[in-house]
Amino acid sequence: MYLGGGEKPSPWDYSQLLRAVASRPDRHVLQTMLIRSMMQAVYQTDNIGHFGLGFPAYTHFTSPIRRYPDLLVHRAIRYLIRNKPGAHLQKKPEARKLSKKTIYPYGGAEMDRFGVHCSAAERRADAASYSVIDWLKCEYMLAHVGDGFLGTITSVTSFGLFVELDDIYIEGLVHVSELSNDYYHFDPARHCLEGERSKQAYRLGDRLEVKVVRVDLEEKKIDLQVKKSRGKNFKANKSKKGNVKVKKKLKDKKSKSKPKVIKSKLRGNKGSSDKKKKVKRKVSGRENRRRR
Repeated sequence: MYLGGGEKPSPWDYSQLLRAVASRPDRHVLQTMLIRSMMQAVYQTDNIGHFGLGFPAYTHFTSPIRRYPDLLVHRAIRYLIRNKPGAHLQKKPEARKLSKKTIYPYGGAEMDRFGVHCSAAERRADAASYSVIDWLKCEYMLAHVGDGFLGTITSVTSFGLFVELDDIYIEGLVHVSELSNDYYHFDPARHCLEGERSKQAYRLGDRLEVKVVRVDLEEKKIDLQVKKSRGKNFKANKSKKGNVKVKKKLKDKKSKSKPKVIKSKLRGNKGSSDKKKKVKRKVSGRENRRRR
């Protein structure tokens, strides 16, 4: 499985890979990786189209109160409609021409500066939103310190594993120091941490059972720990259902062992009742002799 296109993959190459991973259980992890592999979009005056949509020409056209770039686009479109003749344009008879100075007083260099400024402002706004979301996630997880969760490894780094918890879609870090007693080597090509001695490997997309050990609201960090079973790291793909089956088997064994104890007691009681019968027979025999 690989992304085609060499150094310059096309939208078709991306769509082919997305189709190939559509049935995989870790598809959302791979989709996130593909999105991160693309360059971030920027505002610019050169219309080079939209890579993801595959459009040769593209521009924003949402509400002008939402983004300043959209307000600039609305002004440009209004200027063109009012001043440029065209058979495909329908104007009201009373619509008068608007001077460029009034509605669209921008030159090429000024528009380039707007593009750079608006791109940076959008990144800053996104960072603020992510910061608030991270804080709210940490606030929620404060009530779950010590709880166990199933999750998926969404990122592997030299310092640990990022695990996304099932159902709540919150990420936490399993620091490399929290892994079993071993020295772990990071393989960026395979997205893997592998133990030098144990050969225990943690890969992108692996399933883990983890425990929430710390939550730091100020740092907006959630620390996780891989759960251990019988002194070894909990192996991926082990689910709660398996644990339930083990518990049921243990219960069955206990329930099967109880009747044995009861039977032995019953046997003991039966023996004692036989002795009583024998004693009674002896006593009744003596009484008969005395009567004779």
